[in-house]
Amino acid sequence: IHFMKEGTDINAEDAQFELDIDTIKEIIREGIAPELKENKKIKLIEEQLSKNKLTKPVVIPTEVDISKVKKIKEDKEFTDYDALDTIVIGICGGDGIGPIITKESERVLAFLLKDEVASGKVKFKEIDGLTIENRAACNKAIPDDVLAELKKCHVILKGPTTTPRAGDPWPNVESANVAMRKELDLFANMRPVKVPEEGIDWTFFRENTEGGYAIGSYGLNITDDLAVDFTVATQEGCERIARLAYEYAKKNNKGKVSIITKANIIKTTDGKFLKTAQKIGEEYPDIVTDDWYVDITTAKLIDPARRKDFKVFVLPNLYGDIITDEAAEFQGGVGTAGSANIGKKYAMFEAVHGSAPRMIKEGRGQYADPCSMLRASVMLLSHIGFQKQANALEAALDKCMLEEKKLVVTGRSDGCTCSEFGDYVMETITEMTK
Repeated sequence: IHFMKEGTDINAEDAQFELDIDTIKEIIREGIAPELKENKKIKLIEEQLSKNKLTKPVVIPTEVDISKVKKIKEDKEFTDYDALDTIVIGICGGDGIGPIITKESERVLAFLLKDEVASGKVKFKEIDGLTIENRAACNKAIPDDVLAELKKCHVILKGPTTTPRAGDPWPNVESANVAMRKELDLFANMRPVKVPEEGIDWTFFRENTEGGYAIGSYGLNITDDLAVDFTVATQEGCERIARLAYEYAKKNNKGKVSIITKANIIKTTDGKFLKTAQKIGEEYPDIVTDDWYVDITTAKLIDPARRKDFKVFVLPNLYGDIITDEAAEFQGGVGTAGSANIGKKYAMFEAVHGSAPRMIKEGRGQYADPCSMLRASVMLLSHIGFQKQANALEAALDKCMLEEKKLVVTGRSDGCTCSEFGDYVMETITEMTK
């Protein structure tokens, strides 16, 4: 529990106490009841109340503390991949169709980077153990030994993982994706969407570690009639996602950055995000900054006249999750979109879709579509400095998926297999780079 004066935080270390959940609920409902006053921790709180004239109780889960902000401030520089003797690419298959599409993408990457692998500049590292069976057995989102292996890599190509839900035979472990973003501090989720014939060339920068997802499992049922959840925005967290979006716009000659919030209603956290991003935008006078509320943004993305004006978006976590799925539909759905999760030390690249356990159950795994994972591989190549190979793969995918369509993945036996499509892409690269 963290007590504060109206409008003024006091020292977080002095004001934060570990209390059992029933005590916290009682204090929120009734204030400090007489029968609680013998509790030593309650006496400490009373001293703070008396000493500082504190009036407003706010629950803060102990996981959200000043240590996160300190760590963000300490991590100043991004990894310089050119300076590394060897770039280690982790290959982590995940669940369901994940190992199939990840293996195919690794095969295409190895084809594109064969000279770099031969010279020792690039090394692939296979990482097992992120299956739902292993995570359930360890009762952890990411088992300790798997996390240690992930941290030995510079970038990770990750297949989709299964997150248990009500009715599943697994314990309620946290999402592996959410855990990986927090453990590796992958603060930016970057998703490009491109449909040239519609004039769509969008890049989304979604804040990845804060907002409503940061402590989504720490909500409280205060009474049977009242439930409370939390959302988080730190100054450093807002600054770094905004700066990454503007730097991308600058380097890629994008003329506009659009800030998406609901700051007219969610005034504190969304307000901080908006004001911080606008302040960063002032440092880039050649880039136009505008801001939109998230609800009207969803409408304007389907407005043919307006949507061509959008270039780069920067959004808090929840809005980014929703808007990027809508945007992916324009280029054929989430199965066609790749995703990059970027931090200063690590980066992880993945398909946007899930693990499709039904395909495995029905014996159709070999017909899984690798396109989303291959789009993620384009971003991986670009991120580690191999832009020529990234451009070759992107051009080949555009030709195979959108133009020529010599082979089509349908997810069933009436279409090509995952490996056949991989062969098609590599043959196309060879033809286009002659």
